Amino acid sequence: MVNISKREEELPGATIAKFLKIAEERKDIISLGPGEPDFDAPKPIIEYAKKVFSKATHYSPSEGRQEFREAIVEKLKRENKIKCRPENIIATCGSQEAIFIALAATVDVAEEVIVPNPGFLAYIPCVELLSAFPIPLQLREEEEFDINFSRLHRLIGNKTKAIIINSPSNPLGNVIGRKTLEALADVVVEHDLIVFSDEAYEKFVYDDAKHVSIASLNGMFDYTVTFHSFSKSYAMPGFRIGYAAAPEKLIKAMTKIHPYITLAAPTISQMAATFALSLPKRHIQEMGREYDKRRKFIWKRLNEIGMPSVKPKGAFYTFNNIQEYGLSSAEFSEHMLKNAKVAMIPGTEFGLYGEGFIRCSYATALPKIEEAMKRLEAELEVLRSRPRRKNRLFARN
Repeated sequence: MVNISKREEELPGATIAKFLKIAEERKDIISLGPGEPDFDAPKPIIEYAKKVFSKATHYSPSEGRQEFREAIVEKLKRENKIKCRPENIIATCGSQEAIFIALAATVDVAEEVIVPNPGFLAYIPCVELLSAFPIPLQLREEEEFDINFSRLHRLIGNKTKAIIINSPSNPLGNVIGRKTLEALADVVVEHDLIVFSDEAYEKFVYDDAKHVSIASLNGMFDYTVTFHSFSKSYAMPGFRIGYAAAPEKLIKAMTKIHPYITLAAPTISQMAATFALSLPKRHIQEMGREYDKRRKFIWKRLNEIGMPSVKPKGAFYTFNNIQEYGLSSAEFSEHMLKNAKVAMIPGTEFGLYGEGFIRCSYATALPKIEEAMKRLEAELEVLRSRPRRKNRLFARN
């Protein structure tokens, strides 16, 4: 008989997978769940990958191909104001693998990592898989999901090793401003912590928001691991290519671990990503303009029909408050899937403090979003007409 580890048994079951599977299989469902672009990778990237495929059938070095890392160094200097060398870069199978390897290289058993909550659903399991403790930093709607430093200071103890930040944020859509990052930098240096800065959605910021990499701030490169991905910016999630930038000592440690995880990032993906960096910016800008158009529409409509949210400034998500309906996030999602035939992700997929919220993705074509809003509006009217049960789910700590 096969025995399953307690580690695996204690991992949360991702409801998101169930919703996305249903949305994929049933053509009558409109999905506002996707966490990936609905665009294909730019045509020049696809054509280039076809052209060089026969030259990409062997392993790459565990740290990544030299030309890839050199191209990343130039990109970070040009776009993120981060100065580094190829020795500060590791290529990985998406930024998610980079986050896990970085945690494995820095965090020991029973040490603590502060994670944003609500936050990307993989952070907590990654920490727990290493037998460390994720400590939730509550992000509140009334504070526009910004970091509250009074709460942060109360969480830092002798076992605190790192803090994870995500900007632009999945699922919240917020962008951490420079002043907040500067204040966070002071805390990190004071307590000698490591910042894990997940910047996968860096290219998609709107209105007056500006993406700032915390590693670009004075002296902060030595305290930061910066994670980037080609999955969102270049619509290349199937290529599974990302990277991390960090002090050389840490990159060496991550490179030492890499052979025991996936050995190396795919050669074809590194070659395609290197080529992608040489393309004109218009390919990214075209996607960004379309996301912005959708963002403005979906945010306005959701607020009008009774699913309000803080206006998203980045990524491609809204995080909507559904507390007036007296249903849990899971119940609300199930109800809308069954009755409105619209798939959305329960806020609790992103942590305890996501209860009472729903994530909607606008990585979905505008005509589908328009139809989804009509369906949701009709079903919300039905919910409002029902007797309300006592709201017992959303107490503040």
